[in-house]
Amino acid sequence: MNLDFFLFQQINSLAGKYLWLDTIAIFFAQYLGYFLFFFLFLFLAKNFKKYRPMIVRVLGAVILARLVITETIRWFFPISRPFLENNVNLLLNYPATASFPSGHAAFYFALATVIYSYNKKAGFLFFLASFLISLSRVFVGIHWPLDILAGLFVGIFSGWLVIKSISL
Repeated sequence: MNLDFFLFQQINSLAGKYLWLDTIAIFFAQYLGYFLFFFLFLFLAKNFKKYRPMIVRVLGAVILARLVITETIRWFFPISRPFLENNVNLLLNYPATASFPSGHAAFYFALATVIYSYNKKAGFLFFLASFLISLSRVFVGIHWPLDILAGLFVGIFSGWLVIKSISL
């Protein structure tokens, strides 16, 4: 049996059993990212001069991760989403686009990587939120675990590359 399929089934099989768990997973998958942007805005409001270089690096990292690397990989490896090939517990309506790697995972892990390089405590919380967003997207039926793992690597690599290459 395919490990990716097995892990997906184990996680997604919990969907639809408990309303409270479904509600939390949907919140994480769809809305937690907005809260991250709010906290990012607080960094700017707190001390714009200090965190301006961080914001520039965040923008570079998320653009590289989500719009360049992820889309390039998807062009070469157009893997279908789980709900297109299998009977899944689908909790969110989502377009039938390629799923590998996860754009959300790449985006949020790139964001977390850059923030971690500036502030370890905040960065840890952003990594935790990125993990919850990513895991919930498997739970709700729109990503394979391998999509998430690849997105995690793309995001962390993009964040690291931007931190190392953009000097401000």
